[in-house]
Amino acid sequence: NLFVYQTVSTCWCAATVTPVLGMVAARWKHSLPDLTYDYGALEPHINAEIMQLHHSKHHATYVNNLNVTEEKYQEALAKGDVTAQVSLQPALRFNGGGHINHTIFWTNLSPNGGGEPQGELAAAINRDFGSFQALKDKMSAATVAVQGSGWGWLGFDKESGKLRITACPNQDPLQGTTGLVPLLGIDVWEHAYYLQYKNVRPDYVKAIWNVINWENVSERLQAAKK
Repeated sequence: NLFVYQTVSTCWCAATVTPVLGMVAARWKHSLPDLTYDYGALEPHINAEIMQLHHSKHHATYVNNLNVTEEKYQEALAKGDVTAQVSLQPALRFNGGGHINHTIFWTNLSPNGGGEPQGELAAAINRDFGSFQALKDKMSAATVAVQGSGWGWLGFDKESGKLRITACPNQDPLQGTTGLVPLLGIDVWEHAYYLQYKNVRPDYVKAIWNVINWENVSERLQAAKK
């Protein structure tokens, strides 16, 4: 389900309606979310050129491809073409995941970020990892260790009520593939850091902690617990 807390931007497309199984299915079109800060606002930790390309080119491509794929999927549903539906699912997973992940990522960052989390989030981190530094060390290690392209995640396990760290390959969305509710994601695709950090991924991961928006992560935890 792409419609989760602060996760995707959509707009109503009234012109596109498709009869599916005797009903009228109205189509939502996804849109690129605006950033709440300038492209250069996260410098020196993430430079403006990276942010501009990452947001306006890479994320925009996921959005465009997701809309195209969903349109094809609606057509396949209308025709009852199960083979076509199955063949489109990898593109839905990749582009839908790219849209979900990046929309979370932008809100996880802030020019006023960094420091340490407070309140209930800090208490949960201390409970589940021992200390904030232990969380940083464990999440950094898991994120740096991603083979190829992917994401490092801090997620919330609704069943246990605990925080968990994991990594996902490519653009696999955390909740859709693991069941964990995403709280904080670190993008380690090369497009997220290569122009500035070259092949030294650990330096990028170390730097990004300086712009983490802990207020946003705390809000996500509160929403996940409801």
